[in-house]
Amino acid sequence: MKKYALATGILLWAVSVAAQYDSTYGSSYYRQKVTQFMGIPDSDNGEIIFLGDSITDIAEWSELFKNPRIKNRGVSGDKTAGILNRLSEVTDRKPARIFLMIGINDIAEGVPDSVILANYMQIIRRIQLASPVTKLFVQSILPTNDAFTEFARHQHQEVHIQAVNQQLETLSVQRGCIYVNLYNEMCDNVGKLSSAYTNDGLHLTGAGYQVWKGILQRKKLL
Repeated sequence: MKKYALATGILLWAVSVAAQYDSTYGSSYYRQKVTQFMGIPDSDNGEIIFLGDSITDIAEWSELFKNPRIKNRGVSGDKTAGILNRLSEVTDRKPARIFLMIGINDIAEGVPDSVILANYMQIIRRIQLASPVTKLFVQSILPTNDAFTEFARHQHQEVHIQAVNQQLETLSVQRGCIYVNLYNEMCDNVGKLSSAYTNDGLHLTGAGYQVWKGILQRKKLL
């Protein structure tokens, strides 16, 4: 009981702290995408949903895996708070699997790691409560590469990214999710996002998505 009270207290504290930071997510693009998602009929064939920000949004997942059951629920610029706001559209579909990656935009905006983790806790809890049939795969936040200057706020965040990833791995074990480490294989020999997989230091090119695909297939997750 004491552990539950402590965990609840930490969560409430982190949520209150979140209000002190820029966690806005309601851009025009966000609303365009979310209203579109809400108008798409549910499917009864065991959907597989990739959920996240622009790194998810960019990919042509169903074609990449040659699987029409795969749906893309990435929204460019999204943050953990944005996922929480639109999560019901995903859980109402009762998908067979969700592959989640979110957090790099939170880090770029200076949202504390504790708040990001608290939001992740809520995301996981809500998915498990609303759609217990769904297998949830928590994917690591990817590295970035500061040789590129286009996304300066996202650079030099290695300590935060690795800290959040370590805690996500622990949280996944605690909550019965599967943690997928994409970070290591995306790094070059100095720990940056390999220039073989990016052309702006943040987002992936086709080669990067092939690495991602290979990891999921090798682990027999898809």
